[in-house]
Amino acid sequence: MASLRYGMLLAVCGWVLALPSAAAPPLKLQTQIQVHMGDLDMMQQRRIVRVLVPYSKTFYFLSADTTQRGMMADLMLALEKQLNQHHTNPADKIRLVFIPTARDRLIPELLAGRGDIIAADLTITPQRQALVDFSTPLASQVHEVVVRHRHAPAVRSLTALAGKTVFVNPTSSYYQSLEQLNRMLKQQRHPPVEIQPAPGNFEPEDVLEMLNAGLVDYSVTDRYLALFWQQIFADIVIEPQLFLRQDRQIALAMRKHSPLLKAQLDLFCDRHKIGSTFGNIQLKKYLKSTQWVKNATRHAEMQKFIQVRDLFHKYGNQYGIDWLLMVAQGYQESRLDQRVRSKAGAIGVMQVMPATGRELNVGDIRQLEPNINAGIKYIRFMMDRYYANEPMTHLDKLLFTFAAYNAGPRRIALLRKEAARIGLDRNVWFNNVERVAAARIGRETVQYVSNIYKYYVAYSLIQQQTRLRQRALQAEAPAGPVVIQSPR
Repeated sequence: MASLRYGMLLAVCGWVLALPSAAAPPLKLQTQIQVHMGDLDMMQQRRIVRVLVPYSKTFYFLSADTTQRGMMADLMLALEKQLNQHHTNPADKIRLVFIPTARDRLIPELLAGRGDIIAADLTITPQRQALVDFSTPLASQVHEVVVRHRHAPAVRSLTALAGKTVFVNPTSSYYQSLEQLNRMLKQQRHPPVEIQPAPGNFEPEDVLEMLNAGLVDYSVTDRYLALFWQQIFADIVIEPQLFLRQDRQIALAMRKHSPLLKAQLDLFCDRHKIGSTFGNIQLKKYLKSTQWVKNATRHAEMQKFIQVRDLFHKYGNQYGIDWLLMVAQGYQESRLDQRVRSKAGAIGVMQVMPATGRELNVGDIRQLEPNINAGIKYIRFMMDRYYANEPMTHLDKLLFTFAAYNAGPRRIALLRKEAARIGLDRNVWFNNVERVAAARIGRETVQYVSNIYKYYVAYSLIQQQTRLRQRALQAEAPAGPVVIQSPR
């Protein structure tokens, strides 16, 4: 059916996973995280320090063999060694365990006693200092830089960004920095930067992945993150010395009134600055085989899009499915190439198996129109059969259907049950059931769904640009921002 893909996001929020040693231990599910307060002496009695980490390919993920990887996984392994340097008896050794946590829940979970340390790209701010204590900075010169695709025109000054489209997450500090830049540009009578909001669930590496593929031209990120991901994304260019914000500080966080833990973290952070430990991480050995998104928007690919657009629109409307999402699935399956044949015998743009095509009774699936008809009709059939009465958004129904198409509906049903048992939302794919999928069945299905969604975002942006050009030619008022279906 759908060929399996290498996945991207890799742990389960609420699961407590032991830090890897020489061989990764089996994943152990802890359905409830107990509340514990206190300083390092209390943690030593329990012999566990709980680390709250973002759910991210940058900071924490599982490799194909379920070993825990990422910036913070590698960093915390070194911290665990420091904490145990005087413990010769294995029974006395402290274990660091990871609790993948949504970004907006990191500080609340720490304060509630469901974690002991926050290990993330957490900037020291007065507002946060009122709530938590910070270690000595891991980095003291963190700069927000402009990044571009290598074929996008170079930007030599911030004013040169005027009129250009920059793709960033609206919940990030980068978005705020661009808004501040626009206020400056307005005072100088320059046109504003067109800030194109990324979906709210996108991590910095998701934005950089789209930039690397040429799906967008410009973005803003932290310089150390851009340098980190250049190990994988070779088509990213960092504009030198072009900073939107400079000299921010990043540190580990802990509850207030934890002097013993703070002393250990301060000592550790003095020895492990970003640029030393982080700079030596060999990201390629973890992610080199990942099937990243491709450039679906370059000229040759857009010609294929134009050729099939009307057919996808026709059958998307006929079956009541967002046609752009179906184009995105078609691109993931075959690059919109009707000539593609898989080793398993799947045919055409939608990679339909001959037996499935006969059952759907749409004509000869070796021809383009019946093939697209069959692909969309089959997705509608699966969505109606497995998710019609589920309390999901239309987008999530489609995302779960894509996952079921790739991994099998029975397997996805089991993953949804497991997600509910550990306190995740069984009716939401991103950051919920996908986490269980990544841990239980590997990365392929997670990456498959993620790629489709990224292609959908890219096609949606193109549709917006097309409408803007058409309205400009007709001398009408410009259209508002494109509405991209975002996960709730």
